[in-house]
Amino acid sequence: MPPLRVAFIGSGFNTRFHLQAFRGVRDAEVTGIWSPNAANAASAATLARSLDLGACKPYKSIAEMVASKTVDAIWLCGPNQARIENVEEIAHTVSRGHGALKGIACEKPLARNVAEARKVAQLVARAGIPTGYLENQLFAPHVEAGKALIWARGAATTGRPYLARAAEEHSGPHMPWFWQGKLQGGGVLNDMMCHSALVVRYLLTHPEEPLSAVKPVRITGHIASLKWSRPAYVKKLKGMMGSAVDYARAPSEDFAAVNIEFATPDGNVAIGEATTSWSFVGAGLRLSAELLGPEYSMKWNSLDSGLQLFFSREVTGRAGEDLVEKQNAEQGVMPVVPEEYHAYGYTGEDRHFVRVFLGKERPRLTFDDGVEVVKMLMTAYQSAEQGKTLAFPPKGIDTFVPRVAKGTWKP
Repeated sequence: MPPLRVAFIGSGFNTRFHLQAFRGVRDAEVTGIWSPNAANAASAATLARSLDLGACKPYKSIAEMVASKTVDAIWLCGPNQARIENVEEIAHTVSRGHGALKGIACEKPLARNVAEARKVAQLVARAGIPTGYLENQLFAPHVEAGKALIWARGAATTGRPYLARAAEEHSGPHMPWFWQGKLQGGGVLNDMMCHSALVVRYLLTHPEEPLSAVKPVRITGHIASLKWSRPAYVKKLKGMMGSAVDYARAPSEDFAAVNIEFATPDGNVAIGEATTSWSFVGAGLRLSAELLGPEYSMKWNSLDSGLQLFFSREVTGRAGEDLVEKQNAEQGVMPVVPEEYHAYGYTGEDRHFVRVFLGKERPRLTFDDGVEVVKMLMTAYQSAEQGKTLAFPPKGIDTFVPRVAKGTWKP
């Protein structure tokens, strides 16, 4: 079978993580990249070729790339505010017979709200394109190994787990659009809770059951701006991201917590606790997860990598992210996460969806799962705004838009 020829929409940080990850994926090559920034697209294509991923070239438009006959699947990694526009161009090109795709995989979140998520899913379904929802943390080696062993040894003998926790924390995103609620669709809850809310559900689900077997029944959400709406940090953020990011006028939440009550197939209750933060102070990005049952538990912290470096005050140099993503310091005791793209699950998810689109595996996540995640996120926003726990799914969730996304939220 010939390799799957993959093209990317988007040329930024996320795409470049995927390109690194594709070095560990067989049966695939990267043949194209499109970005609204032509220079960035050319740079990412050069990176792909330097990694020996294939004869990658930048394209002038999405339609040209899809119709090129050198692309079998699209990895959609552009910004949230461009999602519908990007998917419309893909779907219309295929529907007019100018391209044939074996699949489209979309980065999290699928869209900014439920209405947009449903539209994205419908556009692709009408074009007859198989889908994959890219959620790297489910494929993180520690998460996969921990879940498999817990269920095979602990749950098999003493009963299914009843409490899962997950968190993703760092000091803030790379690009200005992430910080703007009207563009991104919210703040840290929309940006990162999609990871943590899905991780807790995944850990609580039997390996042989679909995610839908563990049903969310009640959701409690809480959001806050703990750091970046303070006057000194409003000024600092504006200096880093530009005048369009003004947290004195239009802040987004930099902390979110969600409690999800699940109903399990055996009639019991399971709880998922998830937190996310752009106000974390530490070495850099920290991912963590826990799973607890009657007689067992597991825990994972990405910064417990097993490798640490120490640099005294005499060691100086430029700031960077060569030790860990969202690195915050260059001196002292520093944890190092080698091959972050692998540790965070990018290699695993890319390998899986390549095999899915080649017909070798069934998809573990599709756009339907992406829609469900957005419904959970919007319920959490609605709960936070109303200050109470909500039954899932609440009335009106299909048309709900958070105040953060409207630019009317006040911490």
